[in-house]
Amino acid sequence: MRRSSFNLPRFLTGSALIVAGTLLGSVLLGDLGAARETVNPLTREYAITIDPTALDPPTWWHVPGVTPLIWTNDPITYESYKTTDPREIKLKPGEYRFGTFTFDFAFRVTLEGKLEFDESLAQCVEGLGTAKLVIRCSHTQPYKQERDYDYPSVQ
Repeated sequence: MRRSSFNLPRFLTGSALIVAGTLLGSVLLGDLGAARETVNPLTREYAITIDPTALDPPTWWHVPGVTPLIWTNDPITYESYKTTDPREIKLKPGEYRFGTFTFDFAFRVTLEGKLEFDESLAQCVEGLGTAKLVIRCSHTQPYKQERDYDYPSVQ
């Protein structure tokens, strides 16, 4: 019986072993990388609840660029959001504005999906550090104000 002169360990030395290891490693790491796909935090959408139900009298509201605007059409026939119902909207991290016909204010959604806004609004706006924005004042002061206009009563 004749023995083969082919010796596998000696054959896979040097550069052949390095090339084989590199190929095997890149295939294995490629599969692990696909399983751990990272998501850009700026493209992640968060469910933010906006609750303006405390506003009196009820009105319409919008978040420009996200919800239907209240300034462009007749709000009675337009599908703008009313303050009588809380709404959940999807927002990416960034700067936004909440607005009604009588006031508006800026707020921010952080990379963690939490709300930030100026602390001077604390008397009228709740939800700092949460995912729920609660608006309690129809003007940015916590007290009732005189109407800017008054309709004569029909008799």
